[in-house]
Amino acid sequence: MHRTFFASVLAAGLAAGVSSLSLAQAPPSGEWKQVESAMGRSGQPQPGDVLKFSMPRKDLKVAVAGTQVKAGLALGSWVAFKKMGNQAMAMGDLVLAESEVEPVMKKLEEGGVQITALHNHLLGETPRVMYMHVMAQGDAVKIAQTMHAALALTGTPAERTEAAPVAGKLDIDAARIEEALGRKGKINGGLLQFAVPRAETITDHGMEVPPSMGTATSINFQPTGGGKAAVTGDFVLVAPEVNPVIAALRSGGVEVTALHSHMLTEEPRLFFLHFWANDDAVKLARTLRSALDKTNSAH
Repeated sequence: MHRTFFASVLAAGLAAGVSSLSLAQAPPSGEWKQVESAMGRSGQPQPGDVLKFSMPRKDLKVAVAGTQVKAGLALGSWVAFKKMGNQAMAMGDLVLAESEVEPVMKKLEEGGVQITALHNHLLGETPRVMYMHVMAQGDAVKIAQTMHAALALTGTPAERTEAAPVAGKLDIDAARIEEALGRKGKINGGLLQFAVPRAETITDHGMEVPPSMGTATSINFQPTGGGKAAVTGDFVLVAPEVNPVIAALRSGGVEVTALHSHMLTEEPRLFFLHFWANDDAVKLARTLRSALDKTNSAH
């Protein structure tokens, strides 16, 4: 049986040198401002008392089978913080060059941030890219300071103040793709993106882990010309869904590039299935829909 979340927060905080303030105390005013200051960048509030930091690796020039991968397609580092009393749970996924893995892991360990997975998401990409999934519980500012120190050891670009991108027309039929998938997407940075939450509640140490903290199926379309698109992302699955989804994807020409865990103690147990294809965008959307239909996804 897992410890309660409250007990685990105290244990994790003490192990990392974090002050064990009373959990009954209300969160300090301006807590998220302090976290943003410690991270050295702005976060985006999400439902459920979550603050999410997106850190695209625009510095990395990565190609798969001759297709240049936009940062938003498969190179998006992120960290999300969820409040619980005057403490927080943090989860994230850091996109790293191979040479960055060891120094980043060392810095995170020193600050009490757990490594929950280290693996590939793509196949045959150049240069090689690794994905480090992390989790921490304790004082949000101290966790943010550790994350900032780790990110400083990478080529992750500092936050820049830029004008909001204009949602231009994509060289793919977004309306037909949405119809095929049965869901609305959003245009972001030249991509068409979908996030599909699971229908059941995901918990970790008794605490709900919302979709914005990595428990939603992610599907991204990057136009590659002539109505085609490179598609990638990950399906969030329970065990009985894994092989039916693999079969549905492969039957439609979508390559399965990885199957693994991202977390350690979530309930129900989840598996993350990554995929890749570059073909007619609407055709791929139909294949992805057939795979989604094998899952307990929200509508």
